[in-house]
Amino acid sequence: MKNKIVLAYSGGLDTSVIIPWLKDNYNCEVIAVVVNVGQKENFKSVEEKAYLIGASKFYAIDKTEEFVEEYVFPTLKMGGVYENKYLLGTAMARPVITKALVEIAQKEKAKYIAHGATGKGNDQVRFELGVKALDPTIDIIAPWRIWDIKSREEEIAYLEEKGITLPFPKKSPYSRDENIFHISHEGFDLELPENEPNYDNILQWTNTVENAPDKGEYIKLEFIKGIPVKLNDETLSGSEIINKLNKIGGLHGIGILDIVENRLVGMKSRGVYETPGGTILFYAHEELERLCLDKDTAHMKQLLSQEFSKLIYNGKWFTTLRKSLSAFGDITQEYVTGEVKIKLYKGNMILAGCKSPYSLHSESFSTFEGDNVYNQKDAEGFINLFGLPLKIESLLKRSVKLHK
Repeated sequence: MKNKIVLAYSGGLDTSVIIPWLKDNYNCEVIAVVVNVGQKENFKSVEEKAYLIGASKFYAIDKTEEFVEEYVFPTLKMGGVYENKYLLGTAMARPVITKALVEIAQKEKAKYIAHGATGKGNDQVRFELGVKALDPTIDIIAPWRIWDIKSREEEIAYLEEKGITLPFPKKSPYSRDENIFHISHEGFDLELPENEPNYDNILQWTNTVENAPDKGEYIKLEFIKGIPVKLNDETLSGSEIINKLNKIGGLHGIGILDIVENRLVGMKSRGVYETPGGTILFYAHEELERLCLDKDTAHMKQLLSQEFSKLIYNGKWFTTLRKSLSAFGDITQEYVTGEVKIKLYKGNMILAGCKSPYSLHSESFSTFEGDNVYNQKDAEGFINLFGLPLKIESLLKRSVKLHK
């Protein structure tokens, strides 16, 4: 029997070339798998193309809800933002895609999983660490690290040699990755950080601030234990909330990020990200936490969220450490329940009110007016004790200086 290879398939030129290349070089059956994580795609057309090119089987697996509920929301609860800017849209999606590939490989008793990630990027690491964690008996094939093909023209010529002349859409000058949470743009003129992005050519979801409406819009988000459950008083699923926020935020120019980031493989890369709905969610969630988290927990969470973000970015979703940090995040969210009102205006998010039944803000204690609950005289003893180490150090230095 021929070996079976499960291929992470997109329907684009790269993965279409990989199908006949795998059959030529591994004498195998190729099972093409498309994982739906909310990208806008004609999956029927992708299926037809896969069979025409030589796939023996095709699967289209819908993981959108799982992606949102089990990957996006745990990252939201931990405040996971890589290098204080990148909301991890691609990095969060890779483990759920890998999980689907492993499930199909196990079902089909396939020996290999193949992917089209290049040898320069982060995704090769994310895919392969996921496979190692979920089923280390499955071997990996990464054609871009093996074959001699160097260009789009060579890819098309390879297909033509096989008698395959399918029309592929003209390639965008930008490399893009899309899911329900974000769309990224890399390459072309963005490779030089001194170039201002040509947003009119780049943006797919989001208005530029110049094209955003001249009138702002108020929205209200309700959270229960750190999870968004209502938008403008309407109860919705997680994916519905994100889709609606993408449209609203995109209209008002929210969530356009121009980033130079440190890749896992060691180089810096520059890209433009559109994350309108996610940007609103993270902002609203953080503002609600300001009311509901005690100081020590909030400060520790800020430190741990950086470590959490690096784990996700580096492809370590399935590690014990990531699960442990998520458990910490779950505990911090026990009382992060309430409503956040935001005004959206030309790329800006302006807090317009926040309330929670578990708010730790107390007007009776913090008021500048008269109160009956706080004895200001108590501050004197606190300051004396709090400043005691400084006082002792200063007295010691004065004493040493006097005896010189």
